[in-house]
This record gives sequence, C-alpha cells and structure tokens, in this order.
Amino acid sequence: MLRTARSRERRLELSILGVFGGIFILFFIGSPGTFSRFDIYYSFMSTIPFSGIMALAITLVIIAGEMDLSFPSIMGFSGWVFAKLVNVMIDRGINPEIVILLAVLACFCTGIAGGAFNGVLAVKIKIPSLVATIGTMFLWRGLVNVCGQGFGETLVPVNTTVIFKIFVGRLGGVVPAQALWMLFLAMGFWAFLKRHRFGSHVLIIGDNSESARMMGIRVNRVKFFVFMQMGFFASLAGILASLEVTYLWPSMGEGYLLRTLASVFIGGTSVFGGMGTIFGTFIGALIIGSLEGGIVAIGLTGFWTQLIYGLIIVVSLSIWSYFRVKE
Repeated sequence: MLRTARSRERRLELSILGVFGGIFILFFIGSPGTFSRFDIYYSFMSTIPFSGIMALAITLVIIAGEMDLSFPSIMGFSGWVFAKLVNVMIDRGINPEIVILLAVLACFCTGIAGGAFNGVLAVKIKIPSLVATIGTMFLWRGLVNVCGQGFGETLVPVNTTVIFKIFVGRLGGVVPAQALWMLFLAMGFWAFLKRHRFGSHVLIIGDNSESARMMGIRVNRVKFFVFMQMGFFASLAGILASLEVTYLWPSMGEGYLLRTLASVFIGGTSVFGGMGTIFGTFIGALIIGSLEGGIVAIGLTGFWTQLIYGLIIVVSLSIWSYFRVKE
C-alpha cells in the first residue's frame, strides 16, 4: 500500500514536471529572444515567491482536510501593521535597524494571531473552515481598509538595513533573496511533510480524522497548528511583497487567492485531503507565476491568461484523477 502511494506520488510529480517543461518549451519557441535572456527569469524570481510561499503553506492546510480563504487578507493586514509601525517609529527617530526588526516581529505576531483565529473558528467552534475563512477574509480586508483609510505606507527609510537585504536583497547583485527564501522553505516543507512525525500526522488526519484519533493523534492540535503556520507565512509574504517595492498598498494581497490555490491543485494535492506533494506545489507555483509573462512575451494578449490557466488546471487535475482511478 505504501509502495503504491509512493509510486502514484512520483508519477504525479513527473507529470507536473512534464507540464512545466512543455510550457517553457512552448514559451521558448514562441519568443526565443525573450526566454534566452536572463531578464525574464529575474522577473519571475522577483515576483513568484510571494504567492509561492503561501502556496507551500496552504498545502499543509488542504492535506489536513481543511481550507483557508483568508490568507490574502491576512497578508494585507499584517503587511499594513508592518509598514505602519515602520513609519511611526521612524518618525520618532528610532534607529532603522531596530525599527524593521520590531516591525517584522509585530507582523509575524499579527499573522500568527490571524491563523490562530481561523483555527479557533474551525477547530474549537466547529465552523466548517471554508465558511469560517470566508468570514475572516472579509474581516481582515475590512480592517486594512478601516485602519489604512486607503492610504499607502512608504518603506524607503529601511531599504538600507540588514534585514531588508536578507529578505529582498540581491545575492551577488543578481539573484533576488525572496527566490532563495521560497527554495529553502520548499525544502523545509518537504522534509517536514515526509520526514517528520508531525507531517505524517497531517497526512493521516486528512485521510481519515476519526482513524487518526483512534491512533492517539491529537487531531485538533495538528489542525490548529496548520492554520497558525498559514497565518505566519502569509505575514512573511506580506513583508517580502511590501519590501520588494518599498511601499505598502492597501490592496496588497488581492488577486493572490486563486493563483495560490491553483498552484496547489495543479501540483497534485487532493482537494479532499490526505494527499499532496510539496514538490508539485513548488512546480505549480512556477507554472502559474510565469504564465502571464510568458503569454505576453510570445505575442498573445493578456485576455488569453485565464483561458490558459483554466486549460492547465483541467489537464493537470485530469492527470491526477486518471492516476488515482488506475490505482
């Protein structure tokens, strides 16, 4: 049984890797001048990690049999807390190095609190997580609008700090740090899911929570944790996205929901829980994140983007369903 599951997972990963390779071959054929230069890959490395990191985190939530639709709003609100604190403390003459450190900690605490609130609603109060996080999605987005009043916040005063360079600096002046964050986190999530006992508990709970309880697994604690880590990584994405442009827009996070979920599902994670791959999510994030730029580069209008998104999602899910039925 375990060998069969691993075989199916490998085939799924190879399938999504094949889709990824096929897409980039088409892009290269369609626009060799663009895809033979480093510039477009630099652009991808600069922007994909914001949704990619959240895709890695929500993979655990979905594998556990739950759903979170509020993470883009948590990203926006925690990002606003980060930027607002930066400006308040800078205005008071505090050292920028201390300012950004304190603001980062406050942002992380905000994200964790947002995830914990989702956990309370879904795990303790027993509201279905899909419904609960629809409510918190509007709640956190509303807080951004009420607190920010539509005004943005600059982050230029901290763009020379060490933490700024750690988060969004350029390694060797070439590789964006956020791309390395996404790569290292992907390896960490993979090891956590496949090599750590807690990761095994997440998989078992997603497959059958009642059986997990009979095995002595603390189901509520595990689910609460996956919601909290989702909030934490949403706040990290908020920090990275705002620091990259050295500005916080009140609308930050809007537009990330569908592309992030699409990355997870085309990567082979089951919407029913109990099965998923970090590698698939990582490749799925690269596919979704590069589609729009690739489509425009080969000469098609942006109107084709959603059509091609849909085709890739349908094809990928069909492959996953085929393998599952064959087993």
